[in-house]
Amino acid sequence: MKRYITIGLWGTLAIFLLCSASYWYIANVTSPHIHTDITSLGVYDVALVLGTSKYSKAGNRNMYFYHRIDAAVALYNSGKVKKILVSGDNSQKEYNEPFDMLKALMERGIPRKDIVLDYAGFRTFDSMVRAKEVFGQKRFVVISQKFHLERALYIGMNKDMDVVGFVAKDPTRANIPLFAREIMARTKAVLDCQLLGTTPKFLGQKEVINMDI
Repeated sequence: MKRYITIGLWGTLAIFLLCSASYWYIANVTSPHIHTDITSLGVYDVALVLGTSKYSKAGNRNMYFYHRIDAAVALYNSGKVKKILVSGDNSQKEYNEPFDMLKALMERGIPRKDIVLDYAGFRTFDSMVRAKEVFGQKRFVVISQKFHLERALYIGMNKDMDVVGFVAKDPTRANIPLFAREIMARTKAVLDCQLLGTTPKFLGQKEVINMDI
């Protein structure tokens, strides 16, 4: 019994160290590529907006969603990007993150022709890889909150993409459940990129974004 307890303790310590190292490594390696000032950003063809629900679990407006829309509109209106790729989950008929983002962007004056929908961005890994493999983009801006951007950029950098992040406003300052979830998500991102050879749930045919339209 003592032996099993010892093995369990060492295993727990190893997991803790892996999670901690993954979290801080991703933050440090991506930090130089994250922008909060729109004037410091170069000009890109495409901005990728990472999806989230339009509503919170309580049924209220999800400000993570709306702040990402604000950031995308700001980049487009400033001439920093020409097209906006919205990528999110559409695994259920009644739940459609890309379409919700499309409507929100059009309500803010973004032309429909400049919005591209990725309906198979089931998770951040899928959204990033599909941006390259399906939509033909290797150099683009990613839009989300800072904690999320760090993980997304790490994935992109490990998949041979020249990506930078533009920070959307974070509606919360201290969210312990979100922090705990992000720790696990970053550990999974490291495993996906370095050990597991993970591929997106769905790739399908190429839909290269036409910049001339």
